Amino acid sequence: MKSIEPKRLYQSVASQIVKLIKEGEFPPGERLPAERELALKLGVSRPSLREALIALEIGGQVEIRIGSGVYVRDANFDDDGTAAVAALGDSPSELMQARAAIEGSVAVLATARMTAAMLERIRRSIDRMRRLAIAGKSPVEADRQFHMLIAEASGNSVLRRFVGQLFDSRHDPIAAAMRDHTESPETWSAAIREHEDILRALRAADPIAAQAAMRAHLKASEERWTDGTLKEASTVRTRRAKAASH
Repeated sequence: MKSIEPKRLYQSVASQIVKLIKEGEFPPGERLPAERELALKLGVSRPSLREALIALEIGGQVEIRIGSGVYVRDANFDDDGTAAVAALGDSPSELMQARAAIEGSVAVLATARMTAAMLERIRRSIDRMRRLAIAGKSPVEADRQFHMLIAEASGNSVLRRFVGQLFDSRHDPIAAAMRDHTESPETWSAAIREHEDILRALRAADPIAAQAAMRAHLKASEERWTDGTLKEASTVRTRRAKAASH
């Protein structure tokens, strides 16, 4: 018997918005209320609302316009509003919280087993991130290498696998769309500085400082994803178009 996947919070919030659209409270072409107002109306947090709006944008029900707001599109909705919101991966904010919990502990283990050779490999991964960011290219692979090297240094193959799986969840549709909206040269510069803080703690062989730096980095990453200024929807539509062509 196939298990039923539990509904994510962003799906439930998005379904509430779809219901209001179907009931005519927000007609096609109309701008939705500001995030703070809409979050209060629905009784949800702004990060959860942000994820729901991204899910609706991917589904074609709304359009996010830079400097203007979120607008209802003239989309065809299912008879059942809940069916209109597909599962698009785990909540980005919950993913980052899980990463902070796990990778903070990984950093503690890695501190005790760190070698000079591994510290040099970690430093080179940060340098690669910086070069790619300066060149206007995505530093994602170098970012992944940084986190995987620390997991490797922990000496625990299970934790290393978890770190890799959680990092790769950033490629889920909702997390990828969230990144498209919020990542910028400035956010990457902040991430690189945070990686340098983690490296300093590892070099000092201070497990508490390493854990704190890792958790602070992933908390800041979560906030950049969920609280950053949304960019216009064209990047998400382009991603969907490319995916459909393959």
